[in-house]
Amino acid sequence: MSTADHIRTLAPLSLVRGIGIRQVRLTCGLVLFSYLLSHFANHALGNISYAAMEDGLDYHMRFWRDPVVTAVFYTAAVVHWGLGLWALYERRQFRYPAPEITQLVLGLSIPFLLVIHFVGNRLQAPLFGRNLYYALALIGYWVTRPYVHWVQFALLIVAWTHGCIGLYFWLRLKRFFSWAAPYLLAAAVLIPTLALLGLVQGAKEAIALYADPAWRAANVTGRGATPPQRELLDSLIVYFAIGYACALALILAARGGRLLWERRHGTVGLTYPDGRVVRVPQGMSVLEASLRYNIPHASVCGGKARCSTCRIRVRGDPRALPKPSPREAFVLERVGASTDPAIRLACQLRPVSDLSFWLIFPPQMNAAGVRRSVKVNSGDERYLVCMFIDMRRSTAMAEKRLPYDTMFVINRFLGAVAAAVEESGGRPNQFVGDGLLALFGLDYDRKTACEQALAAVTRIAANMAKLNQDLANDLHEPIQYGIGINGGEVIIGDVGYRDHMVFTALGDAVNVAARLQDLTKSYACGAVVAEEVCRMSGLPPDVQSTRDAKVHGRDESITVRLLNNAR
Repeated sequence: MSTADHIRTLAPLSLVRGIGIRQVRLTCGLVLFSYLLSHFANHALGNISYAAMEDGLDYHMRFWRDPVVTAVFYTAAVVHWGLGLWALYERRQFRYPAPEITQLVLGLSIPFLLVIHFVGNRLQAPLFGRNLYYALALIGYWVTRPYVHWVQFALLIVAWTHGCIGLYFWLRLKRFFSWAAPYLLAAAVLIPTLALLGLVQGAKEAIALYADPAWRAANVTGRGATPPQRELLDSLIVYFAIGYACALALILAARGGRLLWERRHGTVGLTYPDGRVVRVPQGMSVLEASLRYNIPHASVCGGKARCSTCRIRVRGDPRALPKPSPREAFVLERVGASTDPAIRLACQLRPVSDLSFWLIFPPQMNAAGVRRSVKVNSGDERYLVCMFIDMRRSTAMAEKRLPYDTMFVINRFLGAVAAAVEESGGRPNQFVGDGLLALFGLDYDRKTACEQALAAVTRIAANMAKLNQDLANDLHEPIQYGIGINGGEVIIGDVGYRDHMVFTALGDAVNVAARLQDLTKSYACGAVVAEEVCRMSGLPPDVQSTRDAKVHGRDESITVRLLNNAR
């Protein structure tokens, strides 16, 4: 079996291993949110007509009342609710961002609101053999018991907001979120608005129809709950609310008992990079300790083991640490940090002895930084192809132009080059004045990286030819440029200070690429490419364009290939 086949075989196993309680709760939440979305779409049909609402309800019930779908739905509801209560017990403190606390409060309040709707509508079928459609529901909410429709409005808003916050925390780490966010926000606002307006419009039409004795006799009279049945339903609502309140009280009491037990069974000391030492009960995670003592600590996902930004490097012997959970091991493997036992997730590591550590990411790390990051460990070493592109005679051009005009031309140049790099599969990494460092191979093997770098040379030439044509009337001479390409082992990671962290590559291979770009001036050519890159990409030898070049800062010469016409 080849290595690729072996990796494909192990991938499903690794995915299963990465499933934890939070992933199960998320999956169940998605099932519930899909039901809510279907229900809202049905309500929105009221903006068309009451009849459209009833017709849509037939399709809605036909799907969601299917035995298999019903079993999946109610299982997801019970599991999501149960895991939510468990999360309330498991949470050690509540110093989390306002959106997460809001989601928690809304989630805990949903059962108090939902029980009125569930008992009054859904339970009548199994208890009394009666399916309620919009006629009875709308008349009941607006005429018979007019206060109830306000409860339903609150339920819809609370449940939708709770679900949207959960989706936000999940999707904001995805690479597509930056461009999809405005559309998702528009949908999050429009869908409940249309649903509530549809209910109001449908209720108005239903109330007008209710004034017709014939319609009332056919759709309402004798179809609602009798006084004894209503009394039974109301008692179920009250008993559930009392039972649920008692369950919440028991959870809070259990949290207090756990706190007392932990304090009696000793504490552990955590030493932070600045020398600060805090003592916390055993069983508390490192991230929870940071939050308890207001110590800045990166955690974009809020400690849900999704983003790995809370990573720490343990100082000392890591063998004394508890073994990583399957979820933690999965996340560390996904970001390329599983081979180093000293790298752990602060949100998952619950030390049983004193611990000293470094923070890997700055506390200011945000979701945008996670989406831009690559799946590597800070300080990882790997083979990359580095490309330096520099614009020629930009200083002379600046002397003859207004500052704005100069910046316009340079930005057009960098935009054309960066676009060519991205189209070829590379990553524009650093913009230095009128030059650019591009990296190839962050997500690909060596051969593919070399092929992509050479393909980028062709695309850059094409883009520059187009740019020179577009600016022909504004430039005294076409824009010239030089390209240097080299491959080798480099160290990649985030460097900088506080809010000024940038991802980059460091090493001799990067320096040589910059020197090769300088050699394009001496050789009067468009690009100088290390022969190793050409050979690895599969290009045939070319004696005429091959040189043994002396690179500044190196004792030994390097074999390169000259491209007189980069295109």
